[in-house]
Amino acid sequence: MMQSSINSRNSIWKGVDWVTILIYLALALFGWVNIYGACYTFEQSSIFSFSNPAGKQFVWILSALVMGLVVLLIDEKLYDILGYWMYAAIIVLLLITPFLANDTKGSMSWIDLGPLKLQPAEFAKFVTAIAVAKYMSRYGYSVRSWRDLVVPFCLIGVPMVIIMIWQKETGSALVFAAFLLVFFTQGMNGKVLLYGFLAILLVVVILKLQIIPDAWIDKVLMPHQRARIEVVLGIREDPMGYGYNVAQSLIAIGSGRFFGKGFLQGTQTKLSFVPEQHTDFIFCTVGEEWGFVGTFAVIALYVGLILRIIYLAQRQRDVFSQIYAYSVASILLVHFTINIGMVIGLLPVIGIPLPFFSYGGSSFWGFTLLLFILLRMDGSRINKMH
Repeated sequence: MMQSSINSRNSIWKGVDWVTILIYLALALFGWVNIYGACYTFEQSSIFSFSNPAGKQFVWILSALVMGLVVLLIDEKLYDILGYWMYAAIIVLLLITPFLANDTKGSMSWIDLGPLKLQPAEFAKFVTAIAVAKYMSRYGYSVRSWRDLVVPFCLIGVPMVIIMIWQKETGSALVFAAFLLVFFTQGMNGKVLLYGFLAILLVVVILKLQIIPDAWIDKVLMPHQRARIEVVLGIREDPMGYGYNVAQSLIAIGSGRFFGKGFLQGTQTKLSFVPEQHTDFIFCTVGEEWGFVGTFAVIALYVGLILRIIYLAQRQRDVFSQIYAYSVASILLVHFTINIGMVIGLLPVIGIPLPFFSYGGSSFWGFTLLLFILLRMDGSRINKMH
């Protein structure tokens, strides 16, 4: 048995998809460099100093790599066995978070642990993906009608509602809509996605034509959410208010032109014109300092990563791993699309990080666990029967 365990671990290392890991490392390292650039001042200390967010991010990256190594050594069957228990535990943690959290810009989603702040919502994504994969991979399950999707919808709906209403964190909650793409790959009628698009289009028309009283709209959307949507739609011109972040972001990206101003040479960055530039708006730092070449490289890396994960999903030999892989691809796709879209003014600002790139320990750890659990599943595929 010991020899079998050793052989199994050796096969994992042989089966690990190093292409995915290389893309992951490229994004992490380039993100780390740009975090330093976004926070750089003339008096700034070393990139490794804790007085700069880049120094802290370096610690998050190293610790995340340790987590990834541990995940690769854990038997992937545990995720299937403990899937529902993990889900129950994260739901409880999400529920008690507001009692332990401090108010952060209206959100009650961060647990303060002294020098460390954790956002459980970031870990809820991969746990929910495991629970959904476990349910949809059970024997005899298939998507034949709406009734077959009731439980999966509940699995994603519970954390989504808790995060949005109880923790008041809209951005993180909306990411759970990514699972609709997973359901689509498993046989969900494409009309559902069409109806979702039409619903969004209807909201746009309502806001544009102002055919519903303001009082009714304000019951659904918070004032700042409505204002940000109206700025994107061109209903409201507010470059010094709700549209300030996007306006300054576009100036920063445009000023970089083709090759950029050079590393640490971004004037928009140095003068702190763009708020949250090392977190949600990190992409505009790339545009200003590295230009079109840099932004194209970052987008290419994300597209390459997502396509690679879809490839991994298609080569899985069991339904559980395949559904989980599609979940990883969908979550990363939604994060990437929304973050880039809001930075360049195509989508409302809702405040979600760029995976593996934005500053933040919780998000980096959460995305790393999300990805490396998939790599562990994929690495063991050679041991599974056809």
